[in-house]
Amino acid sequence: MSTAITADALGTAAPVLSFSPVVLSVPGRPVDLHVRVSAPATGTGLPVILFSHGHGPSNNLSSLNGYAPLTDFWAAHGFVVVQPTHLTSSTLTHLVADAPGAPDFWRSRAEDMTHILDQLDVIENAVPQLAGRIDHTKVALAGHSLGGFTAGLLLGAGLTDPDTGNVVHLVEPRIKAGVLLAAPGRGGDVLNGPMAEQWPIIGAVDFSTMTAPTLVVAGDKDDPRHFTDMGPDWHADPYTLAPGPKTLLTLFDAEHGLGGIAGYDAAETTDENPERVAALAQLAAAYLHTQLHPGASTWEIACEALTAGPDPIGRVEFK
Repeated sequence: MSTAITADALGTAAPVLSFSPVVLSVPGRPVDLHVRVSAPATGTGLPVILFSHGHGPSNNLSSLNGYAPLTDFWAAHGFVVVQPTHLTSSTLTHLVADAPGAPDFWRSRAEDMTHILDQLDVIENAVPQLAGRIDHTKVALAGHSLGGFTAGLLLGAGLTDPDTGNVVHLVEPRIKAGVLLAAPGRGGDVLNGPMAEQWPIIGAVDFSTMTAPTLVVAGDKDDPRHFTDMGPDWHADPYTLAPGPKTLLTLFDAEHGLGGIAGYDAAETTDENPERVAALAQLAAAYLHTQLHPGASTWEIACEALTAGPDPIGRVEFK
């Protein structure tokens, strides 16, 4: 496969400046909201990608310090990437274990992104050399695993609050498009694995109202048996059960880490594959670039380069 073609479609890579933490005060939040901001050293009118981290066994990958293989590439190719440390982060467990909403903090995780957008001008002015370079009208979102769950809510999915039985909508209309990476799927009878009782919130999502344009990424070897016996197709549910426009990218031979997106050389990655990670970073960037710049051919070029030909990284379908 020719990854160079895709990179060319996104423009020449720029050096990246990364600044953290930017500390935002949020009334009622048990600790301040810390974010990392990564941006190209050059360029103006830059679109924004908010990134929601997953959970996982590591201390720091589930925080603003994770997912550099994706965020570095995105920033080098013209995006401002903002990564919050959610209250579910292992780095905060000792501080928030008894806080309201623990341990899943599903509402807080989504609200973190709204707080970031509310204070985007504060963030922009806090980061050296960034002021005046962001296009506040071009905002996208990505999230991995539990972060994909969070992203789904912000893109329009409803959720039945297990404490009240009420349906909650946390959609953020300022977000124009999203990428769900190995996100959880449906609930109901298929949510029958050993972890289902510990995380009932996972099965409480209704994808039928997730109307925003979304790229759903699923690994065809990502077996979610701790939640369901449905198999890897469970992770395609946000595509299958949501209305269009949606795109599904199925990565061949990928497990839950999708090749190692959570960090460089992370030992916990079960399917380490730097080529897959590089291709995914490019495809996600191309998808969001095209969504934020209607008429751009970036996504079409990326798909041709990476999912067609004799050695495809995966397959793409859309509705």
